[in-house]
Amino acid sequence: QVQLVESGGGLVQAGGSLRLSCAASGRTFSSYTMGWFRQAPGKEREFVAAISWSGGRTYYTDSVKGRFTISRDNAKNTVYLQMKRLKPEDTAVYYCAADTAPFTTGQPMGAPDVDSWGQGTQVTVSS
Repeated sequence: QVQLVESGGGLVQAGGSLRLSCAASGRTFSSYTMGWFRQAPGKEREFVAAISWSGGRTYYTDSVKGRFTISRDNAKNTVYLQMKRLKPEDTAVYYCAADTAPFTTGQPMGAPDVDSWGQGTQVTVSS
C-alpha cells in the first residue's frame, strides 16, 4: 500500500489556475492507477480524473474536461492535477487516490475501489 500526501491547494479567483501535487511513498507507485477525487461541503466525494500506470491514458469527469489535466512522473512518485479556468463550483477538498486495479479506458475510478487515499487539500475558488 502507498501513502499519499497532497499539496498545492489554496484560494484562487475564478478563471485562475492551480496545480495540485500528490507525493507517494513506496516502491510500487508505478504499478498503480492514480486518480483525483473531490468533495464539496454537504456533497458526496466525486471522481475527477484518473491516469494509467504509464501515464498514457487518462479519463476525466465531464465537468472538468478541457480545463484539468492529470499527469504523473513515476521517477518522482508524484501525480499532478493542473487546473485551469477554475470556477466557484470547483471549490472542494481534493483527494489523491491509488488503485491497484488496471486503468479501464473510458471508465472512472470508483471510490469503493480505491486502495489508498491522501489526506486532502482544500481548493477554494472565489467569484
